[in-house]
Parts: sequence; structure tokens; C-alpha cells
Amino acid sequence: MPEQISKYPEVTIKILKEAGGRCGEGVEQQILTKCPPERFCSMPTGEVCVYGIEDIPMMTQISTRELARVVSPPGQLSPAGSPPLPAFQAAPLLAAFAAGVVAGAVGYRFGKGRLKG
Repeated sequence: MPEQISKYPEVTIKILKEAGGRCGEGVEQQILTKCPPERFCSMPTGEVCVYGIEDIPMMTQISTRELARVVSPPGQLSPAGSPPLPAFQAAPLLAAFAAGVVAGAVGYRFGKGRLKG
């Protein structure tokens, strides 16, 4: 029987109830025994467990690792819109930035006396 993920689990449960499902506390769970009772619905054709996004780690049929492979496959752009920068590329950028900060501080210190004119 299926486990479902919904951004709005309460709305999904309401729809299942309106479609003839028996949902919530006190409904006998025969197959989805680990489903939180408030997320469980028994339908004439089977059982359904409705999880919210924050409840995904509690699911028993889909692991977070399986879901991550689909949601964020390797090589996909990061949420910021750019691929992650490998360490071997980041190190020279950080070194250049640090050198620029040092050069700016030195230039400011020595140039400060000349600007007073």
C-alpha cells in the first residue's frame, strides 16, 4: 500500500475522507502499521499514509537517500544556480582574495600619509 508525500497533507487527508476513506486515530492499520495514526487513511481499495515534506525521514517505503538521488542528482546545479566549486578550484580563488586584502591594507597604510597634502 502506498506512502504519499504532500506539501499539504491535511488537505490530502480531507480529500481522501471526502472520497469515502476512514482516516485518523482509531482506524485499524493492517499493512501500514508504522504510519502515524493522524496520517493514516483506510480506503475500500487499500491503505494510504500521507506524509508532509517535514515527515519524509519517517517514511518506510522510500529512503531519504533514494529521494535525494531524484531531487538532486549528482552534477545538477545547486539551489543557488551554480554547480558546487571543487576544492582544487576554490583554493586559488581564496588565496587571490587574501592577497588582495593584504595588498589593499598595505596600500592604504602607505598611501595614507601621501593623501594628506
